[in-house]
Amino acid sequence: MEVFAIILSFVLLVTIAYRGFSVILFAPVCALVAASLSNFPLLPGYTELFMGKAVIYIKSFFPIFLLGAVFGKVMEETGMARSIAKEVIKKIGKERVTLAIVVACLVLTYGGVSLFVCVFAIYPFASALFKEAQLPKRLIPCCMAIGAFTVTMDCLPGTPQIQNIIPTVYLGTTTYAAPALGIICAIFLLGISYSYLHWRCRQAIKCGEGYGNHTINEVVVDTDQKLPPWYVSILPLLTVLVVNFFFSSIYTWNPELLAPFQNLNGLPLVAKSIKNVASLWSLILGLLTATILASVLGYRFLPKHVSLKSVINAGAIGSLLAIMNTASEVGYGNIIASLPGFTEIAHTLLNIGGDYPLFNAALMINVLAGVTGSASGGVSIALEIFGQHWLETTAAMGIPPEVLHRIASMAAGGLDTLPHNGAVITLLAVCGLTHKEAYKDVFAITCFKILTAFFGVIVFMTTGIV
Repeated sequence: MEVFAIILSFVLLVTIAYRGFSVILFAPVCALVAASLSNFPLLPGYTELFMGKAVIYIKSFFPIFLLGAVFGKVMEETGMARSIAKEVIKKIGKERVTLAIVVACLVLTYGGVSLFVCVFAIYPFASALFKEAQLPKRLIPCCMAIGAFTVTMDCLPGTPQIQNIIPTVYLGTTTYAAPALGIICAIFLLGISYSYLHWRCRQAIKCGEGYGNHTINEVVVDTDQKLPPWYVSILPLLTVLVVNFFFSSIYTWNPELLAPFQNLNGLPLVAKSIKNVASLWSLILGLLTATILASVLGYRFLPKHVSLKSVINAGAIGSLLAIMNTASEVGYGNIIASLPGFTEIAHTLLNIGGDYPLFNAALMINVLAGVTGSASGGVSIALEIFGQHWLETTAAMGIPPEVLHRIASMAAGGLDTLPHNGAVITLLAVCGLTHKEAYKDVFAITCFKILTAFFGVIVFMTTGIV
């Protein structure tokens, strides 16, 4: 009955999210449905466990969501994101439409622009180019997913996306953990994903499918719109990477910085040591510096009806929805993890590849990312519950925590992109397409991402490369 309660709760959450209802409201409802069927105290479960875990997540990662959203909004409204995308497409050439769009998404997301902002910035170009090349519009989400949802999210060392930040808090690593392994996996993932997309495009051309008749979110790119020069626009992206690298890999943080706060009576949730927050601080400084630079360089390119104040405010408000959605999914996952039925599931999963902790971590994090519909939610819950166990078992085998970081991060980006995932829903909505029309090819990329995490495990086990 307990296992059935968890499955029922999961199906309810997927269905509700798929139909567009707020996860913030219904995640606790679905969690409490499972709790009630498992004789778990409801009100304490909500106020103490659900909200407690959600607050811990907000405390740890809200600055990244806030600064990332503001930075992305500034890049979007000043035209800097579009300027970079336009230049990438111009250099690669319109005849290589899919490659140009993939690379444009890669550049923006690796530079710290959130995948949501990337989708809005790139879609107008993608739509126009696909229509000109007579490629099916239904393949645009797949093309953009390859650029925004794959290697720059969790494979490449130093990527400032949240999925690469979370393991640093639990494992004491940096965002540059296991760089060689991450790059190998990135090449593997890009290779199979782009080959699949190319094959699907060739199939469509062979069948004479064309762009299709679409009326939703059809846009026209204004070629006369004044945009900042691309070489100016890319400076804030480089700033994120450079500042983050300096403070996480070169600068030495004073280990006594936290001591005054750890000794304050009644101050909750203080980090245990500098290594648990150094990567967070590094990225905060990188995003803050880049946001200031982007505001200064792009201010005069803002549309006449848009002020810098309204852009910053919009980014800040937008970050609240993003952090609350993810925090609710984390709270949901922690209630599920506390139920008797989850003990059975966890015991079964821990026994699968138990002698190989990296394999076990890749499996467990994929499952939890799928349950929550969130990469950041899934990896947070998994590392909260099993992180210490994996650290101890990998250390006993001589496996560096940096390798566990990279595998955990890549596994988080696997099953998370099920139909109820917020990024998938947003991507399809922006493109004016339905799940029925376009999700099949997005799911193919999801399968490749799942495969990549296990590929990384095999590469490390056979070569020892870090």
